[in-house]
Amino acid sequence: MKNLFILSFLLAFFTVQAQQKETERTKNFDADWRFHRGDVQGAEQANFNDAQWRTVDLPHDWSIENLPGTNSPFSPDAINGVSVGFTVGGTGWYRKTFTVPASAKGKRMVLEFEGVYMNSDVWLNGQHLGNYPYGYSTFAYDISDKVKPGQQNVLAVQVKNEGKNSRWYSGSGIYRHVWLKTLEPVHVAQWGTYITTPEVSTASAKVNARTKVQNKTRKAEKVKVVTRFLDASGAEKAKAETAQSVPAGGELEFSQDATLTSPALWSLESPALYTAVTEVYRGKKLSDRTETKFGVRKLSFDAKNGFQLNGKPTLLKGGCVHHDNGPLGAKAYDRAEERKIQILQASGYNAIRCAHNPPSPAFLDACDRLGMLVIDEAFDTWREKKNADDYNVYFDKWWKTDVEAMVLRDRNHPSIIMWSSGNEIPNRQKPEVAAVSKMISDHIRLLDPTRPVTNGVNGVDPDKDALFATLDVVGYNYARDKYVSEHERDPERVVYAAESFTIEEFEYWMDVLDHSWVIGDFVWTAFDHIGEASIGWLGYKQSKDFYPWNLAFVGDIDICGWKRPQSYYRDALWQVGDNVSIVVAPPTPTFPETNPRPETWANWKWHDLVAHWNWSGHEGKPLEVKVFSSNEEVELFLDGKSLGRKPTNRSTRFTAVFEVPYKAGELKAVSYKGGKQAATSMLRTAATPKQVKLTADRTEIKADNQDLSYITVELVDANGARHPDADNLVKFEIEGPGTIVGVGNADPKSLESYVDPQRKAWQGRCLVIVKAGDNAGNITLKAKAEGLAPVQVSIKSAK
Repeated sequence: MKNLFILSFLLAFFTVQAQQKETERTKNFDADWRFHRGDVQGAEQANFNDAQWRTVDLPHDWSIENLPGTNSPFSPDAINGVSVGFTVGGTGWYRKTFTVPASAKGKRMVLEFEGVYMNSDVWLNGQHLGNYPYGYSTFAYDISDKVKPGQQNVLAVQVKNEGKNSRWYSGSGIYRHVWLKTLEPVHVAQWGTYITTPEVSTASAKVNARTKVQNKTRKAEKVKVVTRFLDASGAEKAKAETAQSVPAGGELEFSQDATLTSPALWSLESPALYTAVTEVYRGKKLSDRTETKFGVRKLSFDAKNGFQLNGKPTLLKGGCVHHDNGPLGAKAYDRAEERKIQILQASGYNAIRCAHNPPSPAFLDACDRLGMLVIDEAFDTWREKKNADDYNVYFDKWWKTDVEAMVLRDRNHPSIIMWSSGNEIPNRQKPEVAAVSKMISDHIRLLDPTRPVTNGVNGVDPDKDALFATLDVVGYNYARDKYVSEHERDPERVVYAAESFTIEEFEYWMDVLDHSWVIGDFVWTAFDHIGEASIGWLGYKQSKDFYPWNLAFVGDIDICGWKRPQSYYRDALWQVGDNVSIVVAPPTPTFPETNPRPETWANWKWHDLVAHWNWSGHEGKPLEVKVFSSNEEVELFLDGKSLGRKPTNRSTRFTAVFEVPYKAGELKAVSYKGGKQAATSMLRTAATPKQVKLTADRTEIKADNQDLSYITVELVDANGARHPDADNLVKFEIEGPGTIVGVGNADPKSLESYVDPQRKAWQGRCLVIVKAGDNAGNITLKAKAEGLAPVQVSIKSAK
């Protein structure tokens, strides 16, 4: 018993030591940067005086901040205005002064940037490390020969978001995390661990772990790689050991096989994750240790059975998502990425297409952890431009590097089911463009043969056959009318709506249900975004005249995370939650603007519907009320009096339409299934606002200088009902170890600041985002609006 205790103690001790070693290996490098908006001569030099620059923490995005001398980030004269939501890019500089311990001498040191938008140059102690153009790739620099252990070091980063380089809001700056890695000379290479599960069943799973080990010494080294496979509880389920000689100054890939008995399969319902703990020994000494999350799951795609996950037919309830986080701009806080996934899941989504670039690692980590399928996409364009300064400028030199940055970084994520090589590539009917598609697809398959390659293709016609032949699964953009005719030409082709119009969401989803070769629908878009201003109201062609519109106003979910009416309709299509909701056609349009030169094909505008029953001045006048449900029947009541009972099924497009003379009171919809009451939904007329209501999505957050709490601010009457017309200015104060990092209200035409401690309500509400500091303690957010009593909410920030 004594020996068992000692063994357990030693095992625990060495586990802690190993984990500490990994913590020392990778250090978050986000805090305490100096920033200057604009270009500066000589800022790359170590002795440059940056004392007047302001201090920022990463992630950071200067395009979401107020323009100098104003209280707004928007300008009608912004370069590429309507595409980027009239925000401003330009050039910016970052500098960070830091020291590394003297004990780091002789070790390898690497700086890793998860994403910088865009065209960054980096210097360390005045020496140029390199240039990286693409704003969405993760990249790294080995600084071993330039860093000064035990002394002060200066890192400088110039970021150039210049010209017309994006068709949507990109943000500007170091908008994702930065990491400093301290490595022994013999170590696992960047993205050097690759785990696949070539055989999967409920009884067992074969796992292959390939580990690339680098030897930065001047002699060959005998290296042993030990890989342990742990389940979610930390229990070891398999182990593999391999010893080989790694050449001097070179690298070698170790391949190890193991078997997991009765594996926990990664699925949408139960996203079980395993951890591969990789230990590299140089002789008997532990030289490196890494941990890699992975999932055991099996994918299959075919025209007869559709998409199957672990042998289970799965329809892709998908949406396209840009990378911005609404009021935070492009800043990729881990919690912001996680919240986005949680909100989409709550509205029935099980799949996301990353439009049109690789997402942040935190985004994919959240998808792995929560159970969300992902199409990881590389580019919006290749050799031929959509904008003069977009990726076409860099494609020939950089495409291979950027494809590798996506696939090698992301290929262990079980959430990823397809790689997308691009979107709506110009002249895709030409043989030379098909040749580029083959070049990219072949390279992706070389790096990861376990997933199909896809592409978002518009203009689906036989003249694209050469392009289609380079793909494993074809994304159709707005080509629902080609599902049957193209299937008759090519019965083996597996397709999905890579982009679809929300106004046709019923038709698109019925086609998924009816056609086995159509495996899913990805609406444009799931989450609203900055840029592509007003495509959801004014449509195309877009012009400078669209100002002050700055949001696309096209998402099922608005930029604050609140459901819009089209999302409630999708609940009925996908049978989400209570699956009954009420909306009203306003007697006058929500916005007065119309596009005098509309493109008839640009069909992103949804029906003008709202979810409230406040229509003062229209008493007695008939209003169109719609009830969405797939619970067979609904009955509508006004102040308890039945207005009739109507079917809600496929023949009625899961919609019951009523004409209701307006009177203040309560509208109530009751849905029935199997003749029994299933669920209800209500709209109540709100009286004059009497109070401010604060609701935090999380009242306890981590004191890590990163974690967030999203606080919904509502203007409500004495009974707690939000008034949909209230637009009061709400001012905020914060006390304790936290800061306000974003405010918003989802008004697509608001020119207000996203960073000032105030915001007007729109439709009776706004949002405040609070970030934890480094210190634990209680954070208090206070809110006040003229004529209303002040209110506050407390958030605990804990280590």
